[in-house]
Amino acid sequence: MRLQMQAIHFAADDSLLAFIQQKMDKLDTFYDRITSGEVFLKLDGNETNKVHTKLLEVKLYVPGGTMFVKEQGTTFEEATDLAVESLKMQVKKFKNKRREARAPKLPDVAALVEVEENELEE
Repeated sequence: MRLQMQAIHFAADDSLLAFIQQKMDKLDTFYDRITSGEVFLKLDGNETNKVHTKLLEVKLYVPGGTMFVKEQGTTFEEATDLAVESLKMQVKKFKNKRREARAPKLPDVAALVEVEENELEE
């Protein structure tokens, strides 16, 4: 999957970007039609505060829709893990909806049996 990553107001390390790419590539095992994605890395906190909360926003593009997740953590690795878990659920749900929409609607067997019984009684 092709990811475009942007670190906002800081320079991200190449090892962090490789970690995020590796984790996001695992989503292809659940749905192989993910075309691309955008990842935004942000630091949340005051200028006077030395401890910054790390924010990670991910937007995935699939045919027929997009998926978005926003997670925060004490490290970008933690936020990435949370985002991947959330996206995994969204991808599975999206895939199931697509599968159900394409599946032919089978008639209700109980209703058919009831109709046939009524016809036999008459």
